[in-house]
Formats: sequence, structure tokens, C-alpha cells
Amino acid sequence: MQTYSKSQLALRNGQDKDEIWVAYKGKIYDVTKSRLWRKGMHYEHWAGQDLTAELADAPHLDNVFDKFECIGILT
Repeated sequence: MQTYSKSQLALRNGQDKDEIWVAYKGKIYDVTKSRLWRKGMHYEHWAGQDLTAELADAPHLDNVFDKFECIGILT
């Protein structure tokens, strides 16, 4: 599986490139097709970041990432 740095992930924020990616527990997920991530923002969360620490405040469990394709590993 492809590896990506935090700076590469940051470019997939819905603003700089067409892809919208987020990281969780070391894996990177493509959330581009999700209507909830339009323009790179989902409630107070921004795409292009590692959301591992932020999930504790989310109203859902980590299985929400099962809906999305894991496209890489965060290094």
C-alpha cells in the first residue's frame, strides 16, 4: 500500500486538489465522494488531517471509516 506524509495528506483537503482525504489510526481514507465532506469540511473537522484524536468527540464510532476506501498509510 502507498505511504504518504502529513504534508502530502494536507494537500488533499478539498481546496488544493480534487481529492479529499482524512487519516485515522495511521490509515488514509478517500472521502471525496461523501456528501458530508464537500469542500473539505465535515462539521468542525477539516480534511487533509489525521482525525484520530478528534474521533473521541464524534457522535459515531470508528466503523464509519468502513464506508470509505483505504488508499494509503500515513508516515
